[in-house]
Amino acid sequence: MRIGVVARLDVDEAVEIAGKIVDFLTKKNVETVMDTPLVEELGKKGLKKYKDMACDLEKMDMDMVIAIGGDGTILRTQSFINKKKIPLLGINLGTVGFLTEIDPKNAFTAINEVLSGNYFVEERTQLQVWHNNELHTALNEVVLMTRRPAKMLHIEIRVDDEVVEELRADGLIVATPSGSTAYSMSAGGPIVDPKVGAFIIVPICPFKLGARPIVVSNNSVIQVKLLREGKKAVAVIDGQFEEEINYMDEIIFKRAEDYAYFVRLTKDFYRKVREKLTKGGVSP
Repeated sequence: MRIGVVARLDVDEAVEIAGKIVDFLTKKNVETVMDTPLVEELGKKGLKKYKDMACDLEKMDMDMVIAIGGDGTILRTQSFINKKKIPLLGINLGTVGFLTEIDPKNAFTAINEVLSGNYFVEERTQLQVWHNNELHTALNEVVLMTRRPAKMLHIEIRVDDEVVEELRADGLIVATPSGSTAYSMSAGGPIVDPKVGAFIIVPICPFKLGARPIVVSNNSVIQVKLLREGKKAVAVIDGQFEEEINYMDEIIFKRAEDYAYFVRLTKDFYRKVREKLTKGGVSP
């Protein structure tokens, strides 16, 4: 097995654990590479022994990638390896870490299990986004928001060419089931099991009593258009990429052909819902 290692760089513990994991894999004679910025960060700490393992994330062609961090680290990593169908194993060093699989204290036991073949790979649906041309895919969500704070957007929403809603709102979220436990949930959207073939459309603070979150088939095509002249918006894809949207521009969402793949040791979606969302990411 060939494994790539990526880590959140603004948390010392994540960088530290990444180095220990690479040492562990090397002792197991596993071919290992590390994300180039991670190698550089370890070098700053006086650890030069990893310099020959550096590999840019977008060039990684491994059997698996271990990502140490939170959901942001997972989303960033997935955006670079998306077309390669490489499964991700997440070790949680974030606030909530809903997409991550393993607590740091169990990291080496879990990696041992994976190396022994005691795991399965879970597929997660993604959103493909178009605005003039194809944009990045979204694993969690696309958020449409105003360029100017305290200003509302005038939005038309269509599903399969049928007008669903026309409204004024602070913004709009189009989310996958994976993203249903993220911003979509905070904005009042439902939690959706990742096995359900659906997308969620959630208006953000709509100025209309009847404008509620809706769940649509992931076989549908969702079209969103800005109707107010002089009002620009920005589409934020998984918190990683931005695209400016202008008056009468249309942004289109479909199910992506490529899935995201995650290494799982257990089937525990509802346990994560119970445990991780109880405190809302606030430490006791």
